[in-house]
Amino acid sequence: MPQHLTSKGQVTVPKPVRDHLGIKPGSAVEFALDEAGEVVLRKARGSKKKKPPSRFARVRGTATAKMTTDEIMALTRGDDWRAVDN
Repeated sequence: MPQHLTSKGQVTVPKPVRDHLGIKPGSAVEFALDEAGEVVLRKARGSKKKKPPSRFARVRGTATAKMTTDEIMALTRGDDWRAVDN
């Protein structure tokens, strides 16, 4: 099944090949030449990049204030936050 090279040098890896290699979008792959001069495509080993934690994950669990939710609400919205009609 021939694949056409895009102007950016990209090709689509057929689904049966992706399934065989166990690659998904974002997976790293390697190209190599074998002894016969043919190109071999394989899943890259040990190259899993860890996503950096989100800005929220970095601060999750770091609060040290020993306050109740009601006390925090009173600080952020003013003492009369419960008096607002819903």
